[in-house]
Amino acid sequence: MQKKKIPMRQCVGCREMRPKRELIRVVRSPEGEIALDFRGKNPGRGAYVCAKTDCLARAKKSRALERAFRCPVPDDVYDALCREMEAHPADE
Repeated sequence: MQKKKIPMRQCVGCREMRPKRELIRVVRSPEGEIALDFRGKNPGRGAYVCAKTDCLARAKKSRALERAFRCPVPDDVYDALCREMEAHPADE
């Protein structure tokens, strides 16, 4: 019997490989809007971040999301992402 393969993704903040289900997807839609995608189904380019606000802060400091999305990410977007992340606590 073969085990089901668990998809792994890398957090852009702490750079750790984790199972996809443990991470939150940040997506840039084809229209250029950046938002958190908790279901992982929204269309667009995605980057993954741990469900911790310090990982998001680290990604902001290293400009990791800007590199992943190949576009500038305004500070108000980071603030909105942080508020949205706090509103949806991790399922741990």
